[in-house]
Amino acid sequence: MTQVRVGVFGLLGSGNLGNDGSLEAVLGYLRERHPGAVVDALCGGPEVVTARYGIPATRLHWYRGEYRTASRAGAIAGKGLGKLVDVLRTAAWVRRHDVVIVPGMGVLEATLPLRPWGFPYALFLLCASGRLTGTPVALIGVGAAPISERATRTLVRWSARLAAYRSYRDDLSRDAMRAMGVDTARDEVHPDLAFTLPAPPSPEHPAGPPGPVCVGVMDFHGGNDDRARAEEIHRRYLDGTTRFVRALVEDGRPVRLLTGDACDAAVVAAILDAVDSPLVTAAEAASLADLMKETAAADAVVATRYHNLVCALKVGTPTLALSYAAKSDALMAQMGLATYCHPAREVDADRLLEQFRELEKRSAELRRTLAERNLAAARRLDHHFAALTAALFPTSDHAPTPRKAP
Repeated sequence: MTQVRVGVFGLLGSGNLGNDGSLEAVLGYLRERHPGAVVDALCGGPEVVTARYGIPATRLHWYRGEYRTASRAGAIAGKGLGKLVDVLRTAAWVRRHDVVIVPGMGVLEATLPLRPWGFPYALFLLCASGRLTGTPVALIGVGAAPISERATRTLVRWSARLAAYRSYRDDLSRDAMRAMGVDTARDEVHPDLAFTLPAPPSPEHPAGPPGPVCVGVMDFHGGNDDRARAEEIHRRYLDGTTRFVRALVEDGRPVRLLTGDACDAAVVAAILDAVDSPLVTAAEAASLADLMKETAAADAVVATRYHNLVCALKVGTPTLALSYAAKSDALMAQMGLATYCHPAREVDADRLLEQFRELEKRSAELRRTLAERNLAAARRLDHHFAALTAALFPTSDHAPTPRKAP
């Protein structure tokens, strides 16, 4: 039997642990249900992806400085030429595959600063190439949100329309695409792909003195529509989070700072410098598995990044979200913790401390709730992968008939 060729696509291996966790979940699905598949990637960090996951990988953009600001004529020309070269590179890569999967990630949203001719353009090239070459492109468990900027919205809308299969990680994402004019009648909603990753054993949390708290921080400057006041938002977020950490330390609580992207290191350094206490330490997590170990060992978690929240909820630790987008609120509601959200744009350390103390009072109850919700999430994701196999790998023995390239 001819081996099926599967491509995975995205900003993978670029320092964002959530993106890489989504890739890991899809690779696990392929290994379990389609072990004969030959997999490679078109991604942001090909060297990292190959070293970590053992699959061949190609750089997403021809121009290496794609995500650096271009101010000189040479850089501007390089970016412009790269856009043209990437049309041919992307189409050639897509054509070599029987199926291309975009694993999770917020690829249909602009909740963080985003330029239309960066990743949205790359995603559009992918989906258009799939339609032109006959290779189905599947957007699996992705995030979406309303987009006000016209060029970005247009590229995202057409990417979704051209994809052969779509599923979302929450109802808000499907609703956002429907509002942008995409027919979502056959699109399904399932929990985030990271909920399929194995969780570490849950340690005992015996009665006694209060234990450690994980605080997940983010290099947060607002969203795509907040560029004019990005520094003000960042300063308010950092000041409020620092005050909260200091209050925990004054209560004698050990605090473990978590990140979810390489760019968050600057926020960790600023908090360590401002609080200057041996009770505050920084974790060096290289994967969602590392984040799960950290959050499982904590009495409670307060976190900003979406996949920091996913990891804490997955291991059943009572969690409070510093919410920067509707997707965080939706996730917390799915897991039964809708009450425990606090706006990242307006961090009020005193109010946050009140919410945190209320969270801890209900710790035992919330752990039971999370255990129940995790079981439900596992069942829904099993259904998701069965639907994915039926859609992309439709033959009776679950091995797709290879597509003949035109």
